[in-house]
Amino acid sequence: MKVLCIGHATYDVVIPVDNYPVENTKNRVDNITYCGGGPSSNAAYLLGKWGIDTYFCGSVGNDYPARVIESELKRVNVNIDYIIKDKTYKTSKSYIIVNTTNASRTTLSVNNDKYINEVDIKIKPDIILVDGHEAELAKKIINANKDSIVVIDAGKCTSDVIELCKLSDYIVCSKTFALDYTNSDDVNIMLERLNNDFAGEVVITLESDGCAYYDNGVKKIKSIPVKAVDTTGAGDIFHGAFVYGIANNWDMYKILTFASVASGLSVTKLTGRKSVFPLNIVEDVYNELRRHNFY
Repeated sequence: MKVLCIGHATYDVVIPVDNYPVENTKNRVDNITYCGGGPSSNAAYLLGKWGIDTYFCGSVGNDYPARVIESELKRVNVNIDYIIKDKTYKTSKSYIIVNTTNASRTTLSVNNDKYINEVDIKIKPDIILVDGHEAELAKKIINANKDSIVVIDAGKCTSDVIELCKLSDYIVCSKTFALDYTNSDDVNIMLERLNNDFAGEVVITLESDGCAYYDNGVKKIKSIPVKAVDTTGAGDIFHGAFVYGIANNWDMYKILTFASVASGLSVTKLTGRKSVFPLNIVEDVYNELRRHNFY
C-alpha cells in the first residue's frame, strides 16, 4: 500500500508561553522547539512512523530548514525523492506562539511563493493525500492516477481547495472550511450542503467537539477527554490517522474514532510533529476507551 502526500512543508518555530504576551513588553522564553511542519508533511510523518509506505511531494529551499524537514521524514522512512529543492527561495517558516495555559496558538507564517510545475512520479499510489497547496500539480497527479483513492485535507475555503474537493473520494474538512462554504454554523446544514455538492464522502472536524459525518443521518464522534497543552498539528495528525485507517480498509466509524484518539493525544504535547504518538500507544488508548464504551 503506497501513500503519496502532496502539499505544504514548513519549518516550525514553536514558542511556548504561560500567558499570551502583552504588546510592547519583553518576555523570557526558555523552551523554543524547532521542527518540520505543514499539513501533508505532518500526515506523511505520521504514516511513515506508523509503518505505511509513504512518499512526500512538496517544495522547499536549499537551506538548513529544508535539511531538517528532509532528515525528520527520512528518520521515519518517508521517501523524499519528490521533494523539490530550489536555491532561489527560502523554505516556508511558521512562528507559533503557544499559550500553554489554554492551548491556544497564534501563528505567523512566512510562506514561499514557489510552486512545483512538474514532477515525474514513478510510483502508482494507492492513496493520494492533498492539502490544497501545490494545487495544479496535485490535479495533474490525481488525473494521471484514476485508480487512486484521493483524500483532501480541506482547511481553507479557496477556489483551489474547492476544485480539489471535486476530485476527492474523501473530503475531510475543517469547521472553518464548512462554515465559509455553506455560510452556516449548523453542522446538519453543513453536511447536507457539502454532501450535495461533492461526490466524495464528507467529514467535518470540529476541534474540541470532535468530528461529524453522514451515515443514515448526522453522526458525531466526540473527542477524548484530555488536558490540552498545544493544538498545533492536531488536524494534520487526524488526517494522517484517517489515511492510515483507509489504508487498512477500516469502516468509517473505526477510522474516525481512531483518528480522534491520535489527534486528541497529540494536544497533550508541544509541537505538531513531535506530538505524533507511537502507533502501539494510540492502539492501547483506543482499545481501553472501547472497553469502557467511550466509543
